[in-house]
Amino acid sequence: MGARVGIFDADVYGPSLPTMVSPENRLLEMSPENKTILPAEYLGVKLVSFGFVGQGRAIMRGPMVSGVINQLLTTAEWGELDYLVIDMPPGTGDIQLTLCQVAPLTAAVIVTTPQKLAFIDVAKGVRMFSKLKVPCVAVVENMCYFDADGKRYYPFGKGSGAQVVQQFGIPHLFDLPIRSTLSASGDSGMPEVVADPQGEVARTFQNLGVCVVQQCAKIRQQVSTAVFYDKLIRAIRVRVPGSDDEFFLHPATVRRNDRSAQSVDEWTGDQKLQFGDVPEDIEPEDVRPMGNYAVSITWPDGFSQVSALT
Repeated sequence: MGARVGIFDADVYGPSLPTMVSPENRLLEMSPENKTILPAEYLGVKLVSFGFVGQGRAIMRGPMVSGVINQLLTTAEWGELDYLVIDMPPGTGDIQLTLCQVAPLTAAVIVTTPQKLAFIDVAKGVRMFSKLKVPCVAVVENMCYFDADGKRYYPFGKGSGAQVVQQFGIPHLFDLPIRSTLSASGDSGMPEVVADPQGEVARTFQNLGVCVVQQCAKIRQQVSTAVFYDKLIRAIRVRVPGSDDEFFLHPATVRRNDRSAQSVDEWTGDQKLQFGDVPEDIEPEDVRPMGNYAVSITWPDGFSQVSALT
């Protein structure tokens, strides 16, 4: 669809991206100038995964994992992206909570399998996103069926994805089949959408992509008028969606309160950006909504800050 896309593989314990795609450079590099991480690239898509660090998978405790996730995500040189896709591991633990706090998400896509046991785990994830005010826009039911002898078979039962849709009011459901070519392409480093771009699986993924793009556009439209910089009073005005409430933020205060890796040492918690580093009369060059309750602010020094409004 022509969008600029990045993929962040957030599964530190078992990263799958290095197996599923085959970029020319399979190791992440660090820029010697600004110490940022240079993502790998495959068919124009920027990629960051712990699997590209050269250490395979991690053996570490939760707090250290959170630091690794934060560093990989916030210090990567993503450039200008239209969409950053974050592949989260199963569960509702440290990795998921860190990502939801560090990167305000626009929307979530729930991936499940037909078994009832999978529904229980998925329900926890949906409730977590609900508490964090991240809307779930689609459900993908993996390993749903296979076709043989002119019939369609559901070896693991059916209805788990539909149950998620019905119970939580998620508007869209997509089914993926059990197919040897789909599994083989994921193991070979050439995704099925690349190997067979006109096939049934590619069409399903394309429909999913269109759905996500449309839903994200609706969400952004809802919040696009909620936050803007008022030059007359030199303040960032925030209108709370769904109400008449409004409050004002001093630009310098917002800049000084940045908690990204550029401003705070993610290992020690020490403040790198000092109070006096930010001029009292600083003005943002651009203010854009990100997700439901956050904004991306570009400052005169080129720094792009993501600031939550909650």
